[in-house]
Order: sequence, then C-alpha cells, then structure tokens
Amino acid sequence: MLDITFIRDNLVAVEANIRNRNMQADPRLAVALHEERSRSVQALEAKRAARNENASRMKGKLEPTERQALIDEGKALKDEIGRLETTLSEVEPRLKVALMQIPNMAHPDAPVGKTDVDNPELKRIGVPTQFLFPALDHVQLGEKLDIIDFEAGTKVSGTKFYFLKNEGVFLELALVRFVLDLLTKKGFTPFITPDIAREEVLTGIGFNPRGPESNIYPLEGTDTCLVGTAEITLGGYYADQIVDLSQGPILMAGLSHCFRREAGAHGQFSKGLYRVHQFTKVEMFALCQPDQSDALHETLRGIEEEIFTSLEIPFRVVDTCTGDLGAPAYRKYDLEAWMPGRGTGEYGEVTSTSNCTDFQARRLGIRYKDAQGRNRPVHMLNGTAMAVSRGMIAILENFQQADGSVRIPELLVPYTGFDIIRPRR
Repeated sequence: MLDITFIRDNLVAVEANIRNRNMQADPRLAVALHEERSRSVQALEAKRAARNENASRMKGKLEPTERQALIDEGKALKDEIGRLETTLSEVEPRLKVALMQIPNMAHPDAPVGKTDVDNPELKRIGVPTQFLFPALDHVQLGEKLDIIDFEAGTKVSGTKFYFLKNEGVFLELALVRFVLDLLTKKGFTPFITPDIAREEVLTGIGFNPRGPESNIYPLEGTDTCLVGTAEITLGGYYADQIVDLSQGPILMAGLSHCFRREAGAHGQFSKGLYRVHQFTKVEMFALCQPDQSDALHETLRGIEEEIFTSLEIPFRVVDTCTGDLGAPAYRKYDLEAWMPGRGTGEYGEVTSTSNCTDFQARRLGIRYKDAQGRNRPVHMLNGTAMAVSRGMIAILENFQQADGSVRIPELLVPYTGFDIIRPRR
C-alpha cells in the first residue's frame, strides 16, 4: 500500500503509474476519502471533548434551568457524535478499498509495456541446447521414463494434477535439497511453511483471495486459502511486528507446496508440468532497510542465475515491464530457461525475483527502528529459488539423450544417487 501523503503529493505520477501498469484504480478518490476521514476525525474529537466538558459541568451545583440546558446540550452532542461515528464507519472501509487498489510505484528503469512480450532481454547465459535427433518434450520423456503420470493425476484429482514416481521422486527431492543447501550457506534461514494462510495475510502480500480473476483456492467456510507461494506465509511471519535489522537483512528460504487455479491459463506451452494446480517450490524472502533493497534485489537475481548455471541449463534474464509487474512489485526480473521440447526450442519462465519496497510491509504492519529510533516500514523482496516442476522440465528436455534416457546434471548426482534415468517404456 502506498502512503496516502505520497499519493496526495504525487497524484499525477501515481495516475501515470497506474496507466503504465494497465490497472484500474482511483487515487483522487482515495485522497478525497482520506480528507473526509480527517475532517470527520477532527470533528468527532471536538465533539467528544465537548461532551466530556458537558459531563464535568453537570457535576457542579446548578440551577434547574442550567441543568436542563446541559442535559439538552449533552443529548445534542450524543446525537452528533453518533452521526460522525456512522460517517467514519462508512468512510474508512471505502478508503481502505481505494488504497488497496492502487499498485506500487514502478522503478524508474522498469520498461513500460503491457504484457510479457514487452519484457526486454538483459542477458543470456549458456548456448541453447541443440540435438542431432528429434527432441522430445518433457511430457513424452516423462511417459517413456515412467517418472510422471498425468493420466492418473487427472483421474484422481482432475486436470493439471500429476503423480511423480520412480526416479522423478528423487529428482524433485534432489532439487529441493540442493537449493536449500546453497541458500543456507548464503545465510538464509530455512523454513517449511504452512500450505494454508489467512485471507488477511494474502491481501497484505498483494494477492486477491476471492473472485473470478483470483488464482487462489479459498477454503469454503473459513477465512483461509491454500497458498500459491511461500512468499505469502513468509511475508506473514513477521506481520504486526517490529523487526531487528541492526545485524543486516533478514533472509528466509521457504519450502512449500503451491496451489494455483491457473484460471485462464491457455496455450500450447501450458501443457504438462509448466502450468499445474500443485507443485513444490523453494522461495527466497528478505526484509531489509530501504537503502539496501536495490542491491539486495540484484543479489537475489544473482542467486537464481547461480542455481541454473550450476545445473548447466541455458537461460536468459528479462526485465519485467510495467504491465507484467503485478501490483506489489517495484521492479521484477524473470529468469527463462531454454526448453528444447517447445517445437524448435523456446525460453520459458522458471524463476522471478521482485523488490516490493514497503508496499507489502505497510499492509502487514512490519516495521523496524531507524537510526533516529523511529518505526519505519521495512522493504520486502522475494525470489524463486526453485519451482521444482519447471526445473524438472528444463532438466528433462536439456539433458535428454538419443536413446531416450536423461542424464542428471553432475552437481545433482550426489543428491539423486544416480546419474541417468533410462526409459522403461
């Protein structure tokens, strides 16, 4: 959430930012409602003070006519206070809704655009994998290797669910452990987070927990939802707290299942593991002082690059445009791995990292004490260390062999216990 004073003092810039993000919000309404709330609060405080003075005067010795006048004045004050309280109770939720609809400001260097096709490429690491044989996609490989069963997943749970089996199980566990080991060495505290969060936490992070456009699974009869990422639960961990940043940023690594409706997700490259309703992910999350967040954002991106470089997977980095940022992000980078199974090959997103500045912290009430001892909102950042389903796509498709087997990246072999997966079908 943006600070209302910032919105009021920068209305033109805030409106331009909303247009650049291709979003709908009314900052002028938010300012008007805030001013109405301020007037109501001031008037209410004045009337309550007058009521207290009236009550104090009632305690003295009074003539009958004086007492009656004070009684009449007290009744009038009571009615006026009630009216102002009603006005305030109506204005405050409208103000909250108006503020919640306003997205974070975008970084000055964030490219202006509407969709992911407008995301400029920043760099490429590795050469796209080429084969002397027709490359298979991960769905075909998963079937031949007998490590992924989409048919059983659909039968048991519905479309976009799957079973991992045989070596596929150990490959997932290997990716998780490899990433957690790497992050722990870099000072991240590992967590296994709940798969359920309260709606107020999702809203604080910037997710829409309900409605036709929501990507979240709400749990019927409760105020909770299945989480789409550990960003939600890690972000809520310090809600309504004053954290100690005197020793540097707080670094967290959260392992969780992720549940996404993927409403409206279509296209030829959405098949198989690329867009599923449930997957495992290791998420990086950080809290820091405002002057540290830009540099820390580059650090998170560097870790994502290190992970996929270590796995010998070709990838590129793109700078996410304003229309593709999402409401909380100030700046965001996507890492896209080369996926040979997409026809003649194409890059597909495997990680992203976002600097959300103080947007989420204001909503969640997470603060720190600055050098002057004042409570200030922290800056919060997140980054995908490993979305296992997409990591598996990249490995299966880039390391496939002419005989249908799949070689395991050398770095993962100690974690899997095997160096190759051979066809069973």
